[in-house]
Amino acid sequence: MRSYTRRQLKHDQFTETAKETVSWAVEHQNKLVTAGAIAAVVVAIALGVWFYLQHQDEAAGVALGHALSIYNAPINGPLTPATPGVTSYNSAAERAKAARAEFAKVADSYPHTRSGEIARYFEGLADHDAGNTAAAESELKQAASSGPSDIAALAKFALANLYRNGGQDAQAAQLYKELIEHPTTTVAKPSAQLALAAMYEPKQPEEARRLYEQIRKEDPRGPAGEAATSRLASLK
Repeated sequence: MRSYTRRQLKHDQFTETAKETVSWAVEHQNKLVTAGAIAAVVVAIALGVWFYLQHQDEAAGVALGHALSIYNAPINGPLTPATPGVTSYNSAAERAKAARAEFAKVADSYPHTRSGEIARYFEGLADHDAGNTAAAESELKQAASSGPSDIAALAKFALANLYRNGGQDAQAAQLYKELIEHPTTTVAKPSAQLALAAMYEPKQPEEARRLYEQIRKEDPRGPAGEAATSRLASLK
């Protein structure tokens, strides 16, 4: 009897709760419908954004591939005349100028894609190849400050080389040291060390020697260690 009473109480409580829930839903159906509509709109927007970004990534990749094909196009010469149907250029500067324009289109049109970020880096390289040092510096700085770590490292390394070639050793050394302290998959620590040591050789040979010895100690049998050993021999 007691068991039946308990079951009956539970059943009555469940029935009452269900009634209250249905009643609340009926009274608030307009709000529920509105909330459901809002949720549906949010999902639709999210899907739209996702498909848009997917499309942007694909389009940016195709555009970057086209720009890279121009950047690597053959240069005509006395022994290598132009081939019909193949894009080619009469000088490295002409090719760099054409590639730079294509990289700029990708970077400006798809700024929030990985291909767009890579294009900004190559835009700086192309400007440097074309002799536009000021523009190259500006673009490489932008890539170094706003791109993901692997692309930023490449941009910093290129910027350091630009400073080094321009006689701005202090600025170059600062960037090389940053890359040594924070290596990435694209710019390993030994790469930055070797570049810094090479810059030191003419004016600060002892600093160069110290770096080469450090590289050889850290990578005695690797390619970086072998390169350091070779450079040490030339310093004697």
